[in-house]
Amino acid sequence: MAPVSPRTVLLVEDHPLMRTLVERSLQDDGFVVESVGTSRRAIREFEAIDPDVLVTDIDLGDRPNGVELATLLRAQAPYLGVVFLTNYTSIDAMASSVTPPEHAAFVHKGSVEQAGQLRQAIDSALDDTSEALVIAARGDDDPISRLSATQISVLKQIAEGWNNAEIAAQRGVTLRSAERLITRTFETLGVNNDDKRNARVLATRLYIRAYGVPEPPRPRPLRP
Repeated sequence: MAPVSPRTVLLVEDHPLMRTLVERSLQDDGFVVESVGTSRRAIREFEAIDPDVLVTDIDLGDRPNGVELATLLRAQAPYLGVVFLTNYTSIDAMASSVTPPEHAAFVHKGSVEQAGQLRQAIDSALDDTSEALVIAARGDDDPISRLSATQISVLKQIAEGWNNAEIAAQRGVTLRSAERLITRTFETLGVNNDDKRNARVLATRLYIRAYGVPEPPRPRPLRP
């Protein structure tokens, strides 16, 4: 009996640390992995890689995003399994933001190191009779699970070390709007400033516990 060839995964993740983490997890589980950092490169190299499964972040920082990429590649290869890496913890939470292709699976980024989680998602994605599968990293009692996608994005900027004015500039909003969004994020997390606690420090610790240490921020421009 001929040996079964390992499945090939095309991994698309724009965050280098997360890309390395997922790639190692997949390789440890016996998959052949081709990893890229952009959807455009994934499109260029798709035919040559000829993957069985696409594992992609939803937010790739550029267009096409992960959902658009999956839809485009599925049109070329209807057999392609699709697994999304996400910060959402449920189908309901994702429904207002994304419309995924059929039979896609979802893995919370906080779960990628847990043994067998990615394999379970891939098996589900390749089974066209299965319902959508969501593997969440945390229960509803975890404060980060209560954050919206926008608040998670703001929390990441806080963890990267940006101040309020810089966050406002990056998001293209007024300083007052950014401050309100940051305050609501702290309130949702249940962290507040007082004489003994710094909300930014506590929020950063929660982010690192869930997602790991973010990449160092880009150098700030020097003021004249």
